[in-house]
Amino acid sequence: MPDPAPSTATPPALDRAGPDRAVIRSARLSLFVLLAINLFNYIDRYILAAVEPRIREAFFAKDDPDAATKLGVLGSAFMISYMAIAPVFGWLGDRTRRWTIIGLGAIAWSLASGASGLATTFTALLITRVFVGIGEAAYGPTAPTVIADLYPVHRRGAVLSWFYVAIPVGTAIGYGVGTVVAAKTDSWQWPFYVVVPWGIALGVWAMFRPEPARGLSDRVDSKRKMSLADVLILVKTRSYLFNLAGMTAMTFALGGISFWIRTYVNEYRGLNNEAAVGTTFGAIVVVTGLSATLFGGWLSDRLRARFGGSYFLVSAVGMLIGFPLFLCVLYVPFPWAWGFLAAAVFCLFLNTGPSNTIIANVTPASLRSTAYAVSIFTIHALGDVISPPIIGRICDATRTAALPHGDMNKAFLVISLAMLASGVLWALGAKFLAEDTARASGAGGAPGA
Repeated sequence: MPDPAPSTATPPALDRAGPDRAVIRSARLSLFVLLAINLFNYIDRYILAAVEPRIREAFFAKDDPDAATKLGVLGSAFMISYMAIAPVFGWLGDRTRRWTIIGLGAIAWSLASGASGLATTFTALLITRVFVGIGEAAYGPTAPTVIADLYPVHRRGAVLSWFYVAIPVGTAIGYGVGTVVAAKTDSWQWPFYVVVPWGIALGVWAMFRPEPARGLSDRVDSKRKMSLADVLILVKTRSYLFNLAGMTAMTFALGGISFWIRTYVNEYRGLNNEAAVGTTFGAIVVVTGLSATLFGGWLSDRLRARFGGSYFLVSAVGMLIGFPLFLCVLYVPFPWAWGFLAAAVFCLFLNTGPSNTIIANVTPASLRSTAYAVSIFTIHALGDVISPPIIGRICDATRTAALPHGDMNKAFLVISLAMLASGVLWALGAKFLAEDTARASGAGGAPGA
C-alpha cells in the first residue's frame, strides 16, 4: 500500500515552539474529560467485584455446587458485550464524530449501571451488565484516538499513562465504594446507584467538546479514508500482534485477580474481615497502580531515544518480575503476603501506558479506532472474559470438606503462568517497534518487509 500523502495541515500547537495557550488548555481539558469518564468506567466495573459476596448470598443457595462458576460468568457478562460491540464502535469512530460516540456511550452505561441495582433476579442482573458493556464499548476504542490526535509520538506514552491511571484509581474506588456503601446500607444494590449522575453529567459534557482532526499530531492527511488494505495492515504489523498477545495474557491475569482476590484472601486464606480486606486491596491498587502506570509511561518515553523497543521492554520486564512475586503471594503467610501482592500489582500496571501507546504509534491515524477495537475484542475474549469462570471452575472442581471454596492456590497458579507468558511475548516484540512506528507515520515501506 502506498504511504499516505504528507498533510499540509498545521501541526498541533502544543508541539511547536511558542505553543498556543488556548490549544494547550483545550487539549488538557479534553484529556481531563476523558480521564474522568474512564475513572467512572472502572469504578462501575469493580463495584460488582466488591459486592460479589453479597450477590452470592442474595441469589444462590449455600450448597449450590456451581455458584462460583456462575459468579464468574456474571463477572464476564460485561466483558462479553464490551468486546463484541467494540469493533462496531471502532468502525464508527474512524468515520464519525468521536466525542458524540463517547458522550452517548457514557450516558448509556451509567443508566445500565443504575439498572443493575434494580435487578431482582440473577438473570436480570446478568442482562444489565451486558448493557453496561455495550455502553462502555462506545468509549473504549475511541477515547485513546482523540488523545493520540492531540499529542505527538514523543509525548504519548506519558499522556496516555495519565489517561490510564483511571484503571488503578477507578478500580480502588470501585472496591472502596462498593464495600463501604454496601456495609452502610446493608445492601448490594445501592453501590450501583452512585455512578449514575456523574456518568450522565460527564457524557453530556463530552458531546460538546471540539473534535480534533484525525492524524493532526502525526502530520498526515486527516481526511484520508480508511480502506480494506489499511485493515490488513494490522495482521501484518508484527509489533501490533506481539503487543496484542502480551496484553491478552496480562488481561487474563489481571481479570482473574481483580474478580477473585477478595474471596481468596478473606475466605480461602482465612482473614475473615470483608471490610478490611476490601480496603487494604483497594489501597494497594490505588497506590501501586497509580505510581506504576505513571512511572511506566514516563520511563518508556525517556528510554525511547536509546532503545527503539522501550515500550515493549518496560512492559516485559514488569511482567517477568511480577511472575515470581505473585507466586510468593500464594505461599507466604499474611500479613507479609500483602507486601508481595503490592509488588506484583505494581508490575501488572507498569505496562498500562506503554502497551496502549504501542497501538497508537504503530497504526495509521485513519485506522486507530479500529486497531483499539480489535485490541479490546481480543484481550477480553481471550483474557478477563474467560479467566473468572476458569478460576471458578477450578475452585468448584477442587472443592472438598476441608476446602469448601476449592483449592484457590491451584486456581491462581493459572494467573502466574499468564503473567510469565505476557512478559515473554512483549520481550519478543521489542525489536519490531521502531520500524513499525516509522512506517505508521508514513516513513516506511510495507508492513512485514
